Amino acid sequence: MTPLRPVPAPVTVGILGGGQLGRMLALAGVPLGIRCLVLEPAAHAPAGAAAEVLPAPYDDRGALEELARRCSVVTIEVEHVPVESLAWLADRLPVHPSPEVVAVGQDRLAEKRRLARLGIPTAPWADAGELEHGFPAGTILKLSTGGFDGRGQARLEPSASGAEVAAALEALGGSAVAEEVVAFDRELSIVAARSPVGEMAVYPVVENRHADGILRESIAPAPGLSPSLQDEAVRLVVDLMDELGHVGVMALELFEVDGALLANELAPRVHNSGHWTIEGAVTSQFEQHLRAICGLPLGDTGIRGPAAMMNVIGTEAEPGDVLAVPGAHLHRYGKEPRPHRKIGHITVVGADERQRVERLATVRAVVGRAEVRPASSP
Repeated sequence: MTPLRPVPAPVTVGILGGGQLGRMLALAGVPLGIRCLVLEPAAHAPAGAAAEVLPAPYDDRGALEELARRCSVVTIEVEHVPVESLAWLADRLPVHPSPEVVAVGQDRLAEKRRLARLGIPTAPWADAGELEHGFPAGTILKLSTGGFDGRGQARLEPSASGAEVAAALEALGGSAVAEEVVAFDRELSIVAARSPVGEMAVYPVVENRHADGILRESIAPAPGLSPSLQDEAVRLVVDLMDELGHVGVMALELFEVDGALLANELAPRVHNSGHWTIEGAVTSQFEQHLRAICGLPLGDTGIRGPAAMMNVIGTEAEPGDVLAVPGAHLHRYGKEPRPHRKIGHITVVGADERQRVERLATVRAVVGRAEVRPASSP
């Protein structure tokens, strides 16, 4: 194997984006002696609790120059940042993922074309602007750029007319990919990492449970997943990272359909469905990403026990009630609560599957009580 060439110490990692993912990246860097410098235009960035924040737009030349001057490597915590800014930085220091990979992750049409080129199976799809009528099983329109957690999407009835497709596309206000509705058995994802010299580290496939287009829970490992499907998911994400020359963590969202896998979307960054790794794996996805982009050896992806992650959305439970659950770990993002907003997450780890199920059920009950609590309650 080619010797690793880590970035020189002391290491400062620049991060475009100051949300909760940037916060958790910065926290993971502390034990490694890695500092993070975050570029974030929004006030009160969650990452500010663990990193220095440059409060400026992503295309601010002065802020980009400061990143280039002070950092050893630059990364992202959200892919919706200007590719032009990343390209400017990439001319001056390592940027992982590369601007080219980020561009693929930003554009669902480009992403679908890349998956097709690799022969990775997906649901039937088309450029919505070229669709003469909807798919027989129903059609989902997704904006090519922007939109997440169920936003920027429209669902059409089976075999919708061309006029209905055009009206829905106009309402979305931009180009979109049209996908046929798939009667999947469950939603899965796999998180993996690749180093600059092609070293790979892959976590177990997890089962994801959504409501209202928002991820609610991830179960790790995915219960009852056959070894052959685990191996197939590993092959898909490894092929994808190799094809793109990706460096860092990547998540690939999947559908399980009649014993086969269909790719849904990729994310060239740390991912919500990988939060369970903070307590549930030997190496968290956040530490793994820092290891990868800094050219350090990748960490062990083995699990510490059957684990689960629950997003805290809109309303926060009493921290003491959560922490009273054995094996539960609370992560608060420092965000003001509001409907449909991810303001934290909870992980649970059990000695076995039965204990994991019991602990997650208890956490659900605690969070459920908070969600129905009257607004006037203390």
